[in-house]
Amino acid sequence: MVKSVVRTPKSTKSSIGRDGDGNGIHNLILCGLPRNESDQLFPSLEFVRLTLHQVLHEVGETIKSGYFLNDGLGSVLTVQPDGKSVEVGLIGKEGFVGLPIIFGFKSSGLRVVTQASGTGFRIDANTLRNALPQCPDLQVKLQQFAMMLAMQSTQIAACNRLHDVVERLARWLLMSHDRIGGTVLPLTQEFLSQMLGTRRASVSVAASVLQKAGMISYTRGSVTILNRRKIEDAACDCYAIILQQKSRWQEETA
Repeated sequence: MVKSVVRTPKSTKSSIGRDGDGNGIHNLILCGLPRNESDQLFPSLEFVRLTLHQVLHEVGETIKSGYFLNDGLGSVLTVQPDGKSVEVGLIGKEGFVGLPIIFGFKSSGLRVVTQASGTGFRIDANTLRNALPQCPDLQVKLQQFAMMLAMQSTQIAACNRLHDVVERLARWLLMSHDRIGGTVLPLTQEFLSQMLGTRRASVSVAASVLQKAGMISYTRGSVTILNRRKIEDAACDCYAIILQQKSRWQEETA
């Protein structure tokens, strides 16, 4: 089990080596696989670089590949007929992009776009379908992550309906910071307005409130976290609720 944390897919060793990445795999689902399953799965994984605002899946389109995110951030969006979108979930190195695959579906009902440049391990959708019956631990971990993401999505939906923009922005910054790491988040007001389902002017006002309070530094195209503790105090209860439920489920399956 420990060995599977540091081994890398055979097809990606050269790419990782060129980048000087000595840690290899960071995705928590892949890191937790037993040796026999990682031996079977890893040769089918392709190490890929993901660029900012890259669309991984689009609404209604066939899912050709799934992605085990290694670092960076994936934003899950629901898209309306008029083109407007609202974020309903965030995925980092704890998760997988392409969950419909594991339930037998072939198309995406949501848009998934990267919020920050990063890396991931791509797998062909049919290859994953064929591997799941022989990889029960992988199947369970993907199902558990699907439940985590669904729980997160319902809480975010409630958050967008019940809480003001400042609280929602603080919650969003905390969730993004947890997944990206570091203190600088590559964000624009226009993109944040889409994520929070509100007007760009409202995001500008909310960001100004947090900045004047010394919580963040906002410049064109990026937000720098200055005082995470204050941001936690400014956020609504939704952030803590998501963490508490996630922790409860993790304890139940430990």
